[in-house]
Formats: sequence, C-alpha cells, structure tokens
Amino acid sequence: MSTRIKIGTAGYQGLLAVEAHLRRCDVPQSTLELLRLRVSQINGCGYCVDMHARDAKKAGESDERLWSVAAWREAPYYTDAERAALALAEAATRLSDNPAGVPDDVWDAAAGHYTEEQLAALVLAIANINAWNRINVTVRTTAGA
Repeated sequence: MSTRIKIGTAGYQGLLAVEAHLRRCDVPQSTLELLRLRVSQINGCGYCVDMHARDAKKAGESDERLWSVAAWREAPYYTDAERAALALAEAATRLSDNPAGVPDDVWDAAAGHYTEEQLAALVLAIANINAWNRINVTVRTTAGA
C-alpha cells in the first residue's frame, strides 16, 4: 500500500493547533495517548496506531497497557478515570452505533472523574484523533512513515 497524496503541513495547521492545546490541558497525557490509540484501533488507522503506541511507550506506558487497550474493559491495568475516558472515546467514535449518540451513562461516568474543562479537552482529543484517522486512512498514510 502506498500513500495516495501528502496533505502537507499547511493543511494540518488547525489540527496541530488543537494538539498544541491538548499538550497544555489538565488531562494526563498518558490518558490522551491511550484514548488516541484506542480510537485509531477502532478506525483502522495503522499510521496512528503505530505512532500513538510508540509515543505512549516513549512516555512510559507499560507494554501490558498498550497491548490490552483494545480490551480495556476486561484488562486490570486501567484506572476508573481512564476507563471512563476510553468509554467516552469509543461512544463518540462510534456515533452511528447508538441512535442517542453518546449515552448519558457514558457521559455521566466521565463527568464523575473529570472537570468540565477536562471533559472539553477529552471531547476535543476524541474529535481530533478521529479527524487525523479519517485523513490518514483516506490518503493511505503508511505506518512508520
């Protein structure tokens, strides 16, 4: 598989600005990396799965947490707050799976662990990684590139 086109840095400026904002937010960066990894798995974005697994590993994530994020509900390695963020990420990524969008119980669980400002950051992170995934899957950006 080869990359169809290169979007170029100018095309990414808005998404990069959101990423810069998220690096300064009060949500643990490890949570954001796990969230990005899980959403990228759902969307089948090999480029982003590769990148975010590597970034999380460099940031100190354990192999067990990286290997099991696809099965986070059954794995013992995640905090309740991380589980709430991952559930929110999955629900917001799979909007077509639920006619109500993100269910109240999923939102309420996240709201029980995060402030309003942190919830806003989580929502932005979920939206942004979904955008990155859609771009990279569409243009077939190669993992490791």
